[in-house]
Amino acid sequence: MGEFELRSYQKEVVERALKGENVIIWLPTGGGKTRAAVYVARRHLETTANAKVMVLVNKVHLVDQHYTKEFKPYLGSGYKLMKVSGDSQEKDFFGIVVQDNDVIICTAQILYNALINKEEAKHVELSDITLLIIDECHHTHKESVYNKIMRCYVEKKLKGQRRIPQILGLTASPGTGGAKVLEEAVNHVLEICANLDSVIVSTKNYTPELEEKVPRPQKTFDIVEKRTADPFGDHIKWMMQQIHGFMNLPPDVRLRECGTQEYEADVVILEQRGVSQDNRLLAQCALHLRQYNDALLINDTLRMMDAYRSLEEFYDTKAITAIDGTDYFLVGLFQENQVELKNFAADPRYENPKMAKLESTLLGQFGPDVQSRGILFSRTRRSTRCLLDWVQKNRTLQKAGIKAAILTGAGNGITYMTQNEQADTIRNFRNGILNLLISTSVAEEGLDIPECNLVVRYGLLTNEIAQQQASGRARARDSQYSVVAQKGGREIRREYINEYLEELTGKAIARVQSMSEHEFRRKINEIQTQAIIMNKVLQDRKTEKKNRHAASSIRILCRNCFAEVASGSDFKLLENAHYVNVNPDFKNRYKLGGKVVLERRFEDWEPGCTVSCNNGNCNKDWGFEMKYRKVAILPNLAIKNFALETPDGRITVKKWKDVPFMVEEFTFEQYCSDFFPDLFD
Repeated sequence: MGEFELRSYQKEVVERALKGENVIIWLPTGGGKTRAAVYVARRHLETTANAKVMVLVNKVHLVDQHYTKEFKPYLGSGYKLMKVSGDSQEKDFFGIVVQDNDVIICTAQILYNALINKEEAKHVELSDITLLIIDECHHTHKESVYNKIMRCYVEKKLKGQRRIPQILGLTASPGTGGAKVLEEAVNHVLEICANLDSVIVSTKNYTPELEEKVPRPQKTFDIVEKRTADPFGDHIKWMMQQIHGFMNLPPDVRLRECGTQEYEADVVILEQRGVSQDNRLLAQCALHLRQYNDALLINDTLRMMDAYRSLEEFYDTKAITAIDGTDYFLVGLFQENQVELKNFAADPRYENPKMAKLESTLLGQFGPDVQSRGILFSRTRRSTRCLLDWVQKNRTLQKAGIKAAILTGAGNGITYMTQNEQADTIRNFRNGILNLLISTSVAEEGLDIPECNLVVRYGLLTNEIAQQQASGRARARDSQYSVVAQKGGREIRREYINEYLEELTGKAIARVQSMSEHEFRRKINEIQTQAIIMNKVLQDRKTEKKNRHAASSIRILCRNCFAEVASGSDFKLLENAHYVNVNPDFKNRYKLGGKVVLERRFEDWEPGCTVSCNNGNCNKDWGFEMKYRKVAILPNLAIKNFALETPDGRITVKKWKDVPFMVEEFTFEQYCSDFFPDLFD
């Protein structure tokens, strides 16, 4: 078993945890929170009878990272360890895994599923665990899976149950929860403490040592003057005005400034209104306006040609799926202006000056004979791809020896990375094959990325937690944290606000830490009791909403063409995860597309082909077929692609949990008896 010593500040923050208290460790990114947790886990295993340690993470890639880099090296030779995520077959007998191992590292969803699953091989009780370590524990709020687990814990605690695990939370910043004044920030920190039933600890006596270990980078604002002329953006705004006129905006609608996230929020609501009012013209115009607004946002951050291509890609598909006069007008408007837009986008006189400033910022740290390592943070997956293309085609950056790659979130779909691709990219970055990561927020939190001497935030408006975590990536000596932004732009204002909120977080934590034990416990108990009551009220409301309508009274419409395609009663919930249509006649409503390829395999099902609306030219994507237990071919559908005609009117919802009717559970036996009756005679 690997031996290791903690630094003095780490010893200080684990002191109360070693006495068995519930504790949140607050240390900056790079301060060694996970190593401190391994130390607490080892002491717990050595001193507790029948000890069972569970480590929860909020992202799949962190399961392997914590297992391989932290827990296995220091606990592996003396104790039985197991890592479990959605990719692992072990999740299907998780209850047995917990019984058979001393330390289990898993995603929080795995544990929550096990808590509510009554099947013996899969079920786990909180009382089975003696130490529960929660990574990135500032996510323990609202309806996060961390909070659902801790709600089970708090309910047991308030009922006086003794056999509950010790809690150890880890965070680089609990944030202020949106609060701008100290009193409200204190309440937010208290709420996080209450949700985790823990005190929050930080170093008091060894701050200089911590600052030596985690030096703060030098912060620079790399400011760009506003474009003197932007004919590309101006022309897009003119086209948007043509759509405003065509759609005959309702008199009560006030759209905010084009090219902003506020405008995007307005047209999202407008599309929903169009669908609910059976007004396809309004709904489709709103969808197209959102695309043009996206192009303006891209034009503000990236190259004009990136913005142009985003429109070109969108209209390539729209041109072949037009179904009425609204579509023909919208597609025609783009086609009539396409050449002019492309010419503007290709004119170097009007190129985005932020790109030149970003180039000079990178060249300030990179050079042919300079050993540098940096992360460039951007807002969207699309923007990371565009920035990579720019870096690779920029001769000056290539001469400076920049070897870049994208790092984005894992998921299914062509714009996501697989977990293996993520792991390969980080390995190549660590080994020096790559020296610049172009990343979305996935690299801000938790990932074991080596010290960088440059972190650039580019076109980002995020909260103080994300800013602190991004800044914490610049841990090398004399590192630079750069914000590239337009003079007087919102990014600069947000950065200053975040600096204030970071300071406010520290003051709020200090205030909480200075409370007497009696006052702290009284406040925590009040918050916990109120939270349990409020949760009960909310659950009752959800149940009431679910029972508002009979499933058979709900008609399901394609969100694009408004054709009626199913009834609410056609849907069943499979394995508490997949909403499938079991009506055999539904196959006449859709056409099949390409084969869906997923990185991981599943025990009982495999993906088939994509499905889309076959009403004329519609082709609206709906979901994909899945083959269940090698027999049942079931369309697995996303409700956001449909509208619901209810007795109270037409509505749209983003997620199945928000539908106003109960979806019954799918049972394989019932399905077989319905569709293969000969087998049951």
